[in-house]
Amino acid sequence: MRIDKIPTGVNPPDDLNVIIEVPTGGEPVKYEFDKESGALFVDRILHTPMRYPANYGFVPHTLSPDGDPLDALVISRSPFIPGCVVRARPIGVLNLEDEQGGDEKLICVPVNETFPYYADVIETSDLPSIIFQQIEHFFTHYKDLEAEKWVRVGKWGNAAEARQITIEAIERYGAGK
Repeated sequence: MRIDKIPTGVNPPDDLNVIIEVPTGGEPVKYEFDKESGALFVDRILHTPMRYPANYGFVPHTLSPDGDPLDALVISRSPFIPGCVVRARPIGVLNLEDEQGGDEKLICVPVNETFPYYADVIETSDLPSIIFQQIEHFFTHYKDLEAEKWVRVGKWGNAAEARQITIEAIERYGAGK
């Protein structure tokens, strides 16, 4: 896959491309794309027997403060295969901190053209709270059995905060080129 050829989105920060690395409900394996080669590598097998609560990936041509592309969870009734690109719109953000520092996760839903099921979802508050409890539980515990690794769940941000974080990540990426 030529990740460098995949645009950030159709209309960033409102309509983003998310490259999926791990499907919702997927096996407890953390995959990561190598940005240089485009190959999908096994980063690690999670030590906890947990499944991802949403499709997990990243927004190309962005750079988070942690030095990686901006992470994104795409909430969907369907799992997406690793390596696919899904158009998504941010509805919020979960702020985490781990052993390496701050780590933001965009919370997204597929754009209406892809799947209109989420057309009325504008903010995270428009979804059932159990979804966010599951996401928090996953990120709170998925590193529990890994030595010297930890995660603290911070505050949830709204769609406007998610868009602002995306704009900053796009600008940070552009400044580093």
